[in-house]
Amino acid sequence: AIGRDWQCGTLQVDYVLPERLDASYIGEDSNRHRPVMLHRAILGSFERFIGILIEQYAGKFPLWLAPTQVVVASIVSDAADYANEVAATLKAAGLQVETDTRSDKINAKIREHSLARVPVILVVGRREAEERKVAMRRLGGAAQEILSLDDAVAALVKEAQAPDISRFAKD
Repeated sequence: AIGRDWQCGTLQVDYVLPERLDASYIGEDSNRHRPVMLHRAILGSFERFIGILIEQYAGKFPLWLAPTQVVVASIVSDAADYANEVAATLKAAGLQVETDTRSDKINAKIREHSLARVPVILVVGRREAEERKVAMRRLGGAAQEILSLDDAVAALVKEAQAPDISRFAKD
């Protein structure tokens, strides 16, 4: 995201730990020798890898990787029950969902959740509740798409599936 190259994997030579462990082996000359220990980390530390992943995506994770995948935000308090119903439906389908039914203005809610890098915001108001629809807004996009609740759930569940990595598996 900021043009920096990263090194993840490392191979380190350690002379200290074999000494501390009093490790030794018998060499071809029948004498004891101190081994040299090699430490290998394919991805570096777990923390470093996560940091690199966050930086690579600039915090804008794809839906399948995002810790919060969807926020359901109500426009008016009358739509709060429907927002909770939409969130429950998405949770039942296996998505990570939060609900925002605060009385704040919808633009403030959208700005807040966009800054938090939530990939999808579903906006619901009176009309959406009556028609059982949602207005879907994607992170980084200005347009919204009006979908039936069932269509939105189906599309999000499909998109939230992790990529198939079996093609990388070796026989």
